[in-house]
Amino acid sequence: MAEGEVRPNKKVVLRNYVNGFLQESDMVAATDTVRLEVPHGWTAVIVKNLYLSCDPYMCLRMASPEESIEFPSFVVGSVMIGYGVSKVVVSRHKDLKVGDLVWGMIGWEEYSLISDPDFLMKINHPELPLSYYTGILGMPGMTAYIGFYELCAPKKGEFVFVSAASGAVGQLVGQFAKMTGCYVVGSAGSDEKVNLLMEKFGFDDAFNYKKEQDLNAALKRCFPEGIDIYFENVGGAMLDAVLLNMRISGRIAACGMISQYNTEKLEGVHNLMNIVTKRLRMEGFVVADHYSKYREFEEMVVQHLKSKEITYVEDITEGLESAPAALVGLFKGQNVGKKLVVVARE
Repeated sequence: MAEGEVRPNKKVVLRNYVNGFLQESDMVAATDTVRLEVPHGWTAVIVKNLYLSCDPYMCLRMASPEESIEFPSFVVGSVMIGYGVSKVVVSRHKDLKVGDLVWGMIGWEEYSLISDPDFLMKINHPELPLSYYTGILGMPGMTAYIGFYELCAPKKGEFVFVSAASGAVGQLVGQFAKMTGCYVVGSAGSDEKVNLLMEKFGFDDAFNYKKEQDLNAALKRCFPEGIDIYFENVGGAMLDAVLLNMRISGRIAACGMISQYNTEKLEGVHNLMNIVTKRLRMEGFVVADHYSKYREFEEMVVQHLKSKEITYVEDITEGLESAPAALVGLFKGQNVGKKLVVVARE
């Protein structure tokens, strides 16, 4: 494609702010045009988008500015933004050239003008599936790495519980735990996902939380001696039950609470006194604060992928127009593994 060429540009825009449960109708697919040209004086790039990552936190950015929690809201009528994998097609940036493969924050569209390319990560291992940079080698993988190793400081023989364990982050946390010599249990929302945890990812035990009438009893069954480390992805009733089952000096890394993202009334947590009596440390984190450690993470995981010590499962949807349904499906538990959308294949 030639610089300066005008091309059609499919995109997904936010139709209205989300109130309650996310609906496909909150987003709309449209087609515009884009000129493959960087404005004069900008150190920007234009990228062709290949893969889009569907991530639960995006729902938080779809709330109105008055209701948004921490993350800045998307603008109604504007293209949605998320993590993805792209190819540079026009560059005015000294460290990026045409043809470079990158991952980072891009628009949910075919082509994006990235005004600040310093936030893009160059892909060092194109011999691996590029889609992995939406998941195991991208933001979700980095989230698992920082939360488990940096915040929880695991020790061999400890007892680890992972909620939403078959998702983009949880499946990797569980494998990190096994590599460390921990006993690990995961929860998921279907028997298929439970089997995946046990048979594919090597969890010691797992349960379908939708079949458990008493989460406290389920955790006591899986952890008769209690939990040392809890990797928190869910919140609400699950967190309340976990607090009852933590061991003295346990650690909780909180990277998300998906059960609270699509509700008009947040659930209360009643067992917080356990943080005091059991001397627990619970720490929330946002992975973007830790990208200075990305390269050491990337090289570690690449080696484990190549040696087949780590495996990863993706749930792939084809076509940009299918992105709204793919994102909504996350909150209905429809995905098995990391959810991503193919915009174009190189």
